[in-house]
Amino acid sequence: MNNPNKGVIGVIGGSGLYNLDNIENSKSIETETPFGKPSEQIITGEIEGVRIAFLSRHGVGHRLNPSEINYRANMYALKSLGVNKLISSTAVGSLKEEIAPTHLVIPDQYIDNTFKREKTYFENGIVAHVSMANPVCPFYSKLAYKVSVETGLKSHLGGVYYNMEGPQFSSKAESEFYRGLDCSVIGMTQAIEAKLAKELEICFIPIAFVTDYDCWHPETDNVTAEMVVKNLKKNISNSIKLILKLIKTIDTSVPDCSCRQSLKGAILNNPNNLETNVIDRMKPIIGKYLTKEK
Repeated sequence: MNNPNKGVIGVIGGSGLYNLDNIENSKSIETETPFGKPSEQIITGEIEGVRIAFLSRHGVGHRLNPSEINYRANMYALKSLGVNKLISSTAVGSLKEEIAPTHLVIPDQYIDNTFKREKTYFENGIVAHVSMANPVCPFYSKLAYKVSVETGLKSHLGGVYYNMEGPQFSSKAESEFYRGLDCSVIGMTQAIEAKLAKELEICFIPIAFVTDYDCWHPETDNVTAEMVVKNLKKNISNSIKLILKLIKTIDTSVPDCSCRQSLKGAILNNPNNLETNVIDRMKPIIGKYLTKEK
């Protein structure tokens, strides 16, 4: 039986994380997808024998704000390169006292309140409804937490990530509202990637590093870009250490999840009725479900 681990491990670098160290045999791949161009060239190669594909979410130099990112192109390009496990790194604000700046959160739920993003592949001739009840990979999220503790990070397993549109930070009223929903952290990117990962049957592994207390905290009641960048720099080195160790650990672990069957029963169309252009566009996503009826 084929080892399901031996695909490619994808890494999406968030704010400040524009490359990874120690990539051997690296290549920069310029790619175009049916959904447009990704944020940046994808760097492929190996880290201690493990095949990886790295993509800067905002582009090198942070050219794209959260609403401008082509999430569909990013995720489709990674899938096309063989990625079946994806580490998504992001910077977030904390909505709980016990989750302090520079802590790591591995969320297990999302509230998506964005309204300017394209966030499904299933349109224009094909329809599917995937379950988002459990949006992250339970096996690899627990593994990420274990590795983070071993790395010496102050970490929190689980929690609700509130995905706002941005790019402005919250008002105080908004921040208190999100806290009233019992959310743990607030960010501007990761929920969309989690949704698309489900449609792509990719194991989604979120790591969210806290930069600030949003603006609800009485001792830090005004979030500024300067404050965020200061803590961001502290988080980047921790993020790289965690990702490098996690990549090696993932490659030797056997998953116990249903991520790679998340489209099963979700596609409403009969494969015999799909237009050729739909099949061409969607084959990297639905190829294994395209067996024609006799």
